[in-house]
Amino acid sequence: MTLNTPTQLTAAADLSAKDRFEWIHGQIRDRICLLDYTPGTRLSEVALAEEFGISRTPLRRVLGRLEDEGLLQSVHGAGTFVTEVSLEELEQTFQLRMELAGLLGQLSPKQDLDEIIGTFHRLADRSLDGLQDQDPRAFAQLLTDFFRTTLLLTDNQPLRDTAERLYYRTARFWLQSVFASRLDLAAEMEIFHRELKDVIGALQIGDLHAAALMQRAHISMSFVRMKAGQLSAL
Repeated sequence: MTLNTPTQLTAAADLSAKDRFEWIHGQIRDRICLLDYTPGTRLSEVALAEEFGISRTPLRRVLGRLEDEGLLQSVHGAGTFVTEVSLEELEQTFQLRMELAGLLGQLSPKQDLDEIIGTFHRLADRSLDGLQDQDPRAFAQLLTDFFRTTLLLTDNQPLRDTAERLYYRTARFWLQSVFASRLDLAAEMEIFHRELKDVIGALQIGDLHAAALMQRAHISMSFVRMKAGQLSAL
């Protein structure tokens, strides 16, 4: 599936080699997390190299990084495939994500919050629109944008890098649960909107610790709901 517009590809061609690598990596990662590439999908190096206008050598470096992040698996003689997400792996990853979320307000906390609060307000506006549209894919993208914004609450780069890696490793499981009708989309959107407003309220009074604990609680409760839905489907 080709999702890039000609404008995007032209802009990417003007990037440095490092920035272009990061852009292509982000594009493929988002496709995996938004289920444009579902688990088990075999990725064609030839098609991707042609789409992004690069040779297969730099593309393989991108795919190698995604494999290292647990999103792809290379099978000798067969190709490169999108990985599955097991419930056991999901549970262990969510446990660690909860612990890291609690650290966002403690390790190198951001001092100037005005711009970040503004971003959260814009996310809240999108959340309201989402309550009307009920688009699961758009909501999954909103959840990802919310997560990326929470990372801005700390200047601790190792913490941000680790939290990001773990998030993308399991992000698609939520959307899979919605598509399989194991989660109530409308209820999930309402819960998220309330949480987002609570986070904004905490940040407006400068309480990063409270905002981080709210995010930790959100991760915990989201996993409990997903796990319950998964087990009920067995």
